[in-house]
Amino acid sequence: MPESTSRHKRATIFDVAAEAGVSRGTVSRVLNGEPYVSASAREAIEAAIAKVGYVRNTAARNLATQSSGAIALIVHEPHSVFVDDPNIGAILLGINAALSEADYQLVSLVIDTERDSQRVTGYLGGGFVDGAIIVSARAGDPISQAIADLRLPAVMIGRPDNQPQLPWVGIDNRGAAREITDRLSATGRRRIGMIAAGLDRDSGRDRLSGFQDALGARFDDSMVSRQNLYTFAAGVAGMTELLAIDSSIDGVFAASDAVAAGALEALRIAGRTVPGDVGVVGFDDSAWARRTRPALSTVRQPAAELGARAAQLVLDQVQAGESHSDGVLLQTEVVWRHSA
Repeated sequence: MPESTSRHKRATIFDVAAEAGVSRGTVSRVLNGEPYVSASAREAIEAAIAKVGYVRNTAARNLATQSSGAIALIVHEPHSVFVDDPNIGAILLGINAALSEADYQLVSLVIDTERDSQRVTGYLGGGFVDGAIIVSARAGDPISQAIADLRLPAVMIGRPDNQPQLPWVGIDNRGAAREITDRLSATGRRRIGMIAAGLDRDSGRDRLSGFQDALGARFDDSMVSRQNLYTFAAGVAGMTELLAIDSSIDGVFAASDAVAAGALEALRIAGRTVPGDVGVVGFDDSAWARRTRPALSTVRQPAAELGARAAQLVLDQVQAGESHSDGVLLQTEVVWRHSA
């Protein structure tokens, strides 16, 4: 017969009190950071906590305070994009640093399917988080509406115009796209195309609009390859499509650095030199931009700061009921390297 096993008994506040030789109330005051506890009692309690292995039952505390101590990061991307996109990673780290400073936990929720949307909506309504930060919200996104209906403190990174009016933090995607396309045109390129991606969200639509603004009367819609995601594969497919449409293409604006990296690969396969035959620019100034050969000219957006500011905005709502519904716009800059 196998030996029977039993679950290890969790140490309680009573065990700490008994070990330290103090009352349960004194232990509670130390755990809650309250004054009026002598230095010797505090020292004895801390030693007792270490000895008995006491871990505070946050579930019980949260039930009493009506607070979970957690903020959700909701990312509307396929799982592969969530893992591979360094921009999302930088945003996540910025959020986590700000939440950690405020003693809040980060809960990451990735939405890839309709089933994910239903599951996450139920989770948010269960009181497991005190607020939410939404990245890459799409047209017709049900999560944003669910958050608005729940009156859950929330912030969007980006500012979709077809969603409930939630506080937001973002960048001027349209203006930045216009600026880098102007810079590409100034190098003497005459036949410029774009690999547009993410057109079901504000960032993708605004970058395409900025590209069109820059070219004005020279804009040719047939020279826009529309792709679903900001991925390397989208860049390969888009560049291959543009080369087939017009082999004289000599400039490309890719909607993200990952897309631009894919475009560089397609051009290499086609025997085109960069920047000699074709100038290529991207967007984000992510790790992709520094890995490519040649190094990528791009738009630097402050991904980590976007995350940190979004976290602070949602914490302001949770802790003080403050809401900045007008949003916060952060600055970008063109970083010019050798690809154009």
